[in-house]
Amino acid sequence: MLRANRSAMAPPRYSIQRGHNRGMRKKKRLLSYQISLIPEKSGGYTVLVATLPGCVSYGSTIEEATQNARQAIELHLENLAAHKEPIPEDNETVPVFTTLVQVTPAYV
Repeated sequence: MLRANRSAMAPPRYSIQRGHNRGMRKKKRLLSYQISLIPEKSGGYTVLVATLPGCVSYGSTIEEATQNARQAIELHLENLAAHKEPIPEDNETVPVFTTLVQVTPAYV
């Protein structure tokens, strides 16, 4: 009587090597953008991002305003990518000039 070799009948075992496709993953770039924190009379700070027109945020403190600006920038860049718009490079700093402008409104 012949006996079958149990190890020959066992299903094959496969091993998965972790990190085998690391080179295939997209590497995320770290971008930096210049922000302007503008103190509000009622408290808090409005944040403007000069190189991303329309990217505006707010926070009660400088820390909160900065954190909210990060989130606003990420969402703005995601929106640009979704619409296949160019992503401004992070090294594009824009000089910011401030001045006072006098006006005489008709209703005052």
